Amino acid sequence: MSDDGQHGLTIIAFLGSVFSPYYAWSGRGDPINHSAINVVLYGRPKAWAMTERSRRHVNRTATSLAIGPSSLDWDGTSLTIRVDEVTTPLPSRLAGTIRVRPGGFTPAPFTLDADGHHRWWPLAPSSRVEVAFDKPSLRWSGHAYFDTNEGDVPLEDSFRSWTWSRATLTHGAAILYDVERRDGSRQDLSLRFDPDGTPRPIAPPVPAALPRTLWRLPRATRSDDGQAALLRRFEDAPFYSRSLLSARICGEAVHPVHESLDCDRLTHPLVRFMLPFRMPRPQG
Repeated sequence: MSDDGQHGLTIIAFLGSVFSPYYAWSGRGDPINHSAINVVLYGRPKAWAMTERSRRHVNRTATSLAIGPSSLDWDGTSLTIRVDEVTTPLPSRLAGTIRVRPGGFTPAPFTLDADGHHRWWPLAPSSRVEVAFDKPSLRWSGHAYFDTNEGDVPLEDSFRSWTWSRATLTHGAAILYDVERRDGSRQDLSLRFDPDGTPRPIAPPVPAALPRTLWRLPRATRSDDGQAALLRRFEDAPFYSRSLLSARICGEAVHPVHESLDCDRLTHPLVRFMLPFRMPRPQG
């Protein structure tokens, strides 16, 4: 999010796109053959791009990843992301450079399911970001979050749903991650991170209700006083939502970025049929 709160940006590099209908239809035998970089701009202008690429368009080293014409490079202190994509559903060029500067790194990942099939590593919960797009013309800087996820089985095999949020604090960040597993058990993570990345478990805040999405997707969060307000809708899909909230966490008035995921909706045949309209896959 930009410091003035007017702009937002999400970038996800997928090696084996967990939301890809093509990957699901293929039987998930070759994850690298279903890779993509999802780039989304919020505010004005808005933009969405997520083109899936085959294995021959993916190149990796220990410090770099290229998927099609876009790339990510780590130099030891910052992550430089060069974006060169085409938006959907209306095609236009989306090109620019983003630099993420972590304030510190967390020591280890968290396991989200009882069998250890899914790992979430909030690498740098407190980071800074510099955004410079040429297409469209856009410049801003702000606070950022940098994580990675990996799994050995499909999301829907292990989870029914989850809600997640991250808030910038005066010193560090807070993350709330409530997971409903496929077997009916839960894992609720409530974490505060120092600016250097040191994690500190906190008592789970009080559950706070949120309105359903336009697709009637249920969502909820937590806060110190059991209250939260929806400020902006960023993404509203049949199975997923991303929003900006207003709440009180760790004694501070904050604006968390919040997401909800429903894995049963993700796997619905109609949803799988709709997804290629937002996630094209060129031949070759």
